[in-house]
Amino acid sequence: MSILEQYAQIVGDDVIDQLQQLAKPLRGKSVVHVNSTKLGGGVAEILTKLVPLMQELELNTDWQVITGDEPFFQCTKGMHNALQGNQVSLPHGLLEHYEAINRENAERLRSHLVDADFVFIHDPQPAPQLSLCPDRQGHWIWRCHIDASHPYRPVWKFLRPFIEPYEASIFSLPAFAQALPHPEYIISPSIDPLSDKNIDLPPEEVREVLRQFQIDPDRPLVVQVSRYDRFKDPVGVIRAYKMATKFHPDLQLVLAGGSADDDPEGVLVLQEVKAEANHDPDIHILMLPPDANRTINALQRAADIVMQKSTREGFGLTVTEAMWKGKPVIGGDTGGIRLQVVNYHTGFLVNTPEGAALRIRYLLNQPDKITEFGHKAQEFVRENFLLTRHLREYMTLMVSLLHGGGDRLELT
Repeated sequence: MSILEQYAQIVGDDVIDQLQQLAKPLRGKSVVHVNSTKLGGGVAEILTKLVPLMQELELNTDWQVITGDEPFFQCTKGMHNALQGNQVSLPHGLLEHYEAINRENAERLRSHLVDADFVFIHDPQPAPQLSLCPDRQGHWIWRCHIDASHPYRPVWKFLRPFIEPYEASIFSLPAFAQALPHPEYIISPSIDPLSDKNIDLPPEEVREVLRQFQIDPDRPLVVQVSRYDRFKDPVGVIRAYKMATKFHPDLQLVLAGGSADDDPEGVLVLQEVKAEANHDPDIHILMLPPDANRTINALQRAADIVMQKSTREGFGLTVTEAMWKGKPVIGGDTGGIRLQVVNYHTGFLVNTPEGAALRIRYLLNQPDKITEFGHKAQEFVRENFLLTRHLREYMTLMVSLLHGGGDRLELT
């Protein structure tokens, strides 16, 4: 069974027919995605399935990854934090190194990029690639997965000249965008319901994962899945858990995270998390490998409540993953989480550990609300946040660029 046939069983034949129609004028066109890692993080997760789906629709699609050393990724992590509003000082020498590493990558990637019909450059790490390919032929799009609404101005001033020459930009929400001298498109991310992280699992596999990590299946469980990043506020999650245990002493907490190739801060944050947990046997701090998708799936399915208490978030894929599994989500009242969690309907939006603890207590005291919120959450994802919708919007953008960005498209 093809990938498209499998999706048709979930989203319906009409959705797949629409994708086929959009793909007609794009068949045979070459498409290249460029980002900074194939392992870890939401961008890599999306591209892992988006690329083969494009290929099945007969778009000649490739995925390239820029390489770099530790100083380069320290710089780009600082850029990431600065775009999200942190006052991050990046020394001139580090910025020069960022440009030098991009020049080295351009020498390797140029043959893949200059003749491509469409090039999608993801986030700040490879942003200079356009300026390093003056003989390019196709349409170049900068895809920003970050909340760039209030960037630290010195860093944005440095990055902006690399981004302005793109033909278009994509942001996840209107509120995330920066004014740029080219068309800007809004495309929210998505999850893949056919991936190991989201497919249905047999109950015995879920029980085995709980046994492996010594988690009691008969006691209430709160789970947060995210890399160990300060913006994900894992320390705040532990504090919320501790407050909630005053009313539910049998509560258990799982923090399931990992690292990404382009994030050098993870080890430091993990140390802070362990210090806050202070050897509590009911706080399970897991360091999972990038391919632990079925394990993450099982942990989310075993949870009574899933949290994503981010203080900044472009778009929390783990929120949508949990909702797809019929779980209520307590999320930080920020960024893309506001787009996913419908307050008081599919979960709750919170700003503090105290607020999170209050919502944990509310849901555990009313299990019927856990069921009600979970059902609403799953249907909300089916309608709005599956990969087929994401691909439809990418291809609509591509067809628009083929037609000069006109307001009206005629598909035959």
